[in-house]
Amino acid sequence: MAKYYFDGEIDGWDSWCKIFHSVEVWKPLVNFILEKESLPVSQVENLHPGSNAVFKSGEYVVKIFAPKKLGANGSGAYKTEKFGMSFAYFHGVTVPKLIASGEINDKYDFPYMVMDYIKGVDFTEASEKFSDGDKFMFGKRMRDITDKMNKPCKNFNRIDVKKRHRRWNKIKFSERFKAERLEYLKSHDFGEKVFIHGDLCEDNILIDAENNIYIIDFADSVKSPRCYEHAHLASSGLFNFDKAYLRGYFGDYKTDELLDICFDGILLHDFGAWIIDPGIAKTEDVKSLKDFREALYERIK
Repeated sequence: MAKYYFDGEIDGWDSWCKIFHSVEVWKPLVNFILEKESLPVSQVENLHPGSNAVFKSGEYVVKIFAPKKLGANGSGAYKTEKFGMSFAYFHGVTVPKLIASGEINDKYDFPYMVMDYIKGVDFTEASEKFSDGDKFMFGKRMRDITDKMNKPCKNFNRIDVKKRHRRWNKIKFSERFKAERLEYLKSHDFGEKVFIHGDLCEDNILIDAENNIYIIDFADSVKSPRCYEHAHLASSGLFNFDKAYLRGYFGDYKTDELLDICFDGILLHDFGAWIIDPGIAKTEDVKSLKDFREALYERIK
C-alpha cells in the first residue's frame, strides 16, 4: 500500500471545509513540500484560512489548494493566485515574495505555493487606534494600490462576473429582486474590464512595522469593471462606509456618485449578497432593485 503524506479523506467540498484548517492533518504534507523545495522545516502553525489550507512554517507560508478532483475551484484558484500576484507585483504593488510553486501528486493532486511570511498585522489589528486622519491616509494609500492593480489584462481565468450566481442563489431574496438583478446585469454597461483583486478584506491586507501595506490572497481575482473593487472596499468590513476612509479613497465624492458605484459593484460582486445582508438591509426587506438602492443610499448617507 502506498504511503501518503496526506492521510485525510476528501469526497466533496463539505469534507474539504472540515479539514483545510487542521494543522494535524496537513503537517506531514507541509513538511514534505518544504523538504522538496530545499527549505528548512519548522513548527507548523495555522494562519487565517480563506478556503484553502494555509500554514506558517518558520519564515514561510505554505498554501495548499483544493485538489483537482474538486474541479476548477481548486486548480483554478491556484492559477488565478499565481497570475494575480505576478500582475500586482509587476504593477508596483507590494506582495509577498513567491519562493516556490508546483503540484504534489500524493493521495490527491494538490497545487501549492510557498511564500515569504510577512511580519506584520492585519488591517483589523492595525486600525484599532486609527484617528480620522489615519483613516483618510489609509484610504488614500489603498486608492493608490488599486489604481496600480486595476489595469487592463488578459482573460486569465475565463470568469464572466455577470454570469456567476452560485453564492447569490444561496440567499433567499425575492423572485422579483433576483429577476431584476439578472436583467440589470444583462443590459447595463459597467465600463472597461480590468484586473481586480476581488477580496480586499481585513485579513488580506497586512501592515508591517515600517507601515508598508502588503496585499495577499489573490485567489478571488477576476477581470471586471472597476466598480467591482471600489464597491467591495467601500461597503465591506474594510471601510464599512466610514466617511474618513471614503474621502481618502474617493476624494471629495458626492453621495449620488458613490451610490452608483456601490449599486453596480455590489450587484456584480460574487460576495454581493453577503454585503447586502447584514451590512445594508435584511434580505426580506429587499424586494426590488428600488428597495436595494434606497437602503444603500441611507447606508451611505
